[in-house]
Amino acid sequence: MAGRKSGLGRGLEALIPQEHPSDGYAVIQLDSIDPNPQQPRSRFDESELEGLAASIRSVGVLQPVVVRAEGDGYILVAGERRCRAARLAGLTEIPAVIRPVADDETSLTTALIENVQREGLAILEEAAAYDQLLTKYSMTHEDIGKSVGKSRSSVSNTMRLLQLPAEIQKLLNDGEINAGAARALLGLDDTAYAVHIAQRTAADGWSVRMVEDAVRMRSQAQAETAPRSSGARTPRPAAIIELEERLAEHLSAKVDIAYGRTGGKMTVRFADLDDLERIYKTLLA
Repeated sequence: MAGRKSGLGRGLEALIPQEHPSDGYAVIQLDSIDPNPQQPRSRFDESELEGLAASIRSVGVLQPVVVRAEGDGYILVAGERRCRAARLAGLTEIPAVIRPVADDETSLTTALIENVQREGLAILEEAAAYDQLLTKYSMTHEDIGKSVGKSRSSVSNTMRLLQLPAEIQKLLNDGEINAGAARALLGLDDTAYAVHIAQRTAADGWSVRMVEDAVRMRSQAQAETAPRSSGARTPRPAAIIELEERLAEHLSAKVDIAYGRTGGKMTVRFADLDDLERIYKTLLA
């Protein structure tokens, strides 16, 4: 005797409405999903995608992607790797959590949090996303840290990598030097020498300690050859040092303040014109 067919016998399609839902959970067409314009990740490892696609072929998509409804389709909020791997696996549909329409800040923060928590986001992509949250949405370093579960100092140190010359950023992005070595190079005022040390690090496999030693020796040599003023050097006021640190953190740039009896000057370092524009927008925010 044939039993009555249950919803489970017909698969998920029988349980989940197939019209264009705008909230909740649904299985939706992959072709209806547009990429997230706020996606911080710009590079995807092809071998990792192939591995994920193989897993999806075997057991399916275990974690739904997150989208938001827009027009007749959806905008991807989180889960681009799963979407790409699902397409590689030959799927035409994917389970999705559909959230109400969100602003760009929420979309960027959600995508950033997912990537940071999975530890698959390149360090410069992470820094650029932090910078966008800072300059476009006026979030503070502390706000960003709370959003992504990191300390304020970690956010600040990551953003400082955007001050590095383009040559060093490329070595870092290509994995030829690591973030620790790149951060050590931020202590050099001589850009050409910093690039030279980065290239030596990539070519000879220098450790972070070796890079730090090279930076320290260079700084000591510069101090020894600098013109000496007569008389004892007056200690810099603690308030000036603290102000330098606060400004450097706020601007994500190195700040030097020279202060004397008749006034002083403040120097803000920038990597290129884009970095200068970023600092300008931060000052006006």
